[in-house]
Amino acid sequence: MFAKAFRVKSNTVIKGSDRRKLKADVSTAFPSLSAEELSELVPNKEELNVVKIYAHKGDAVTLYVLHKNPMFFELDKQLYPTVYMLWRYPNVLPVFTTWSPVLQKLIGGADLMLPGVVVPSVGLPEVKRGDSCVVTLVSNRAPVAVGTAAMSSTEMCSVGMKGRGVSVLHTYMDNLWAYGDKSGPPSISDADSEGLVSNGEECNVEEEEEEEELGKGVEEEQCPNAAGDQVKDQPCPGIEELSLAEQEEEKEEEGNQEEEKTPQELMDALLMRCFLHALKSKVKKSELPLLTSTFLRNHMISCCPSGKQLDIKKSSYKKLSKFLQTMQQQHKLVRVKELSKGVESIVEVDWKNPELRSFHVPEEPDVEEAPVQMGGEGEKPYHPPDITTLYSVSSRLEPLFLEANKKKGTVLQPAEVRSIITEYVKNNELVDEINKNYVIINPTLCDCLLEKSEYQEIEALKWDDLFSRALGKMQQSYQLVFPGQAPIIKKGHIEPIDISVSSRGSNKKVTLIKNLEVYGLDPTDVSTALQHRVQASSVLQPIPGSKDKVLVQIQGNQVQQVGNLLLDQYQIPRKYIQGIDKAPKGGKKK
Repeated sequence: MFAKAFRVKSNTVIKGSDRRKLKADVSTAFPSLSAEELSELVPNKEELNVVKIYAHKGDAVTLYVLHKNPMFFELDKQLYPTVYMLWRYPNVLPVFTTWSPVLQKLIGGADLMLPGVVVPSVGLPEVKRGDSCVVTLVSNRAPVAVGTAAMSSTEMCSVGMKGRGVSVLHTYMDNLWAYGDKSGPPSISDADSEGLVSNGEECNVEEEEEEEELGKGVEEEQCPNAAGDQVKDQPCPGIEELSLAEQEEEKEEEGNQEEEKTPQELMDALLMRCFLHALKSKVKKSELPLLTSTFLRNHMISCCPSGKQLDIKKSSYKKLSKFLQTMQQQHKLVRVKELSKGVESIVEVDWKNPELRSFHVPEEPDVEEAPVQMGGEGEKPYHPPDITTLYSVSSRLEPLFLEANKKKGTVLQPAEVRSIITEYVKNNELVDEINKNYVIINPTLCDCLLEKSEYQEIEALKWDDLFSRALGKMQQSYQLVFPGQAPIIKKGHIEPIDISVSSRGSNKKVTLIKNLEVYGLDPTDVSTALQHRVQASSVLQPIPGSKDKVLVQIQGNQVQQVGNLLLDQYQIPRKYIQGIDKAPKGGKKK
């Protein structure tokens, strides 16, 4: 379903009532999840987005996105998990196991056929036709695909394990996976897989006795059909060698992992480093008590080394409160207290703690007011363009610029225009001898700068009037220079970023922002940044008559917040922003 790109219709923050409904639906669809696990998947306070999309075949699908990763997708009122959710809780659905080379076929849009299914010692999972199920690989129990059973497990045995087994909806490496952070599946070894056994000689070649016992168990529980036994005992040609090679690679990787830290351990170390760095160089005693959320956002993240991203969810702590609790109880570095209901603050720091005192702050700060990131991890940060107003020589003014060898269509900066005109005036001795603030109008200046009605009336012009008339008769254009890119020159006046407020329905207001593309800003990234800033839903709409531009629409009068975002974070000069004056003015409280 997601083998090809899909189209996003809307992206909004979930409402409270919809959040409760989603939690109930998740509990119904996956009854094995505990209350705590449900709260982690559908948290009460953390931001959860509802993204409505159209798949390439036109199917309407709803995504539920948590921390930039889609966790569930809803199709035809049926809720399915994504691989991101399944990597956290791999046992919520029945599992079918296949060989690693089959994964590429699934990613390409194929369904899982029964001859490619590896049957475990306990037999096939109990499923009915249409039940949700997942697909894993022999080498790793982390799910790589989600789909529905094409037939019941009884029917699979009765047809001799031939035909379609799982109708695949979503896989690792497809476009739905790419909508998230594009992380890889965790390594979940076969030892944890409740008796999963590979076919033939591929499982524990050295342990022949155990293999024979497993084989006896399989004979008792396998389908009596001969074809079914063939699937169990004779894997597809070529698969055996591939699987053996993969097992050898896995053994080598396991040896290397003993020497190297896991991603979770690396994130724990990064958290600790940023925590100590923030306490030693950022936090002042006068700031205490300090909200834990403010400490993370303003201090810890700013201490993160460039090229790395601080993500508590990828650490062993999972939550900031648990991390700070560890820092308080085990390391004795801080004291955290709940000063108001549900809001924790750091109330005390042990500045004499040996661990804190021995920490060496890097000589050069890793990040100093890092520029705004335009997209996900790994993308280049946004820098505003250098904008220069230019003027091109028109046919009427060409005689004035001939002495400087500037022909019609030559593009000049304002300073160059003034310099050429000044040089022309001096070379032709046109400066008024009595009042040097004036320039005598000769026939060339008369034809170039004066209107017909002024030919007999004006004999001299002030310098400023001379320059302004000359620039006014030239065709204006502008130049954009983005860092590391060639200059872009376009005719006409540069369009400012337009911020306006419009009414929708019964006195409901929405803020509209357009022309972001002119300044190299991605409307999707600006929309996401505004959502986080104002906690309101936003959508992108095409602008009629324009192919490459879209309109960002966000609920409420958010002019002030949009202005602050553009001025402070994206550093767009104020003169290129139109409509900031429409921000609501707060009256004095009576």
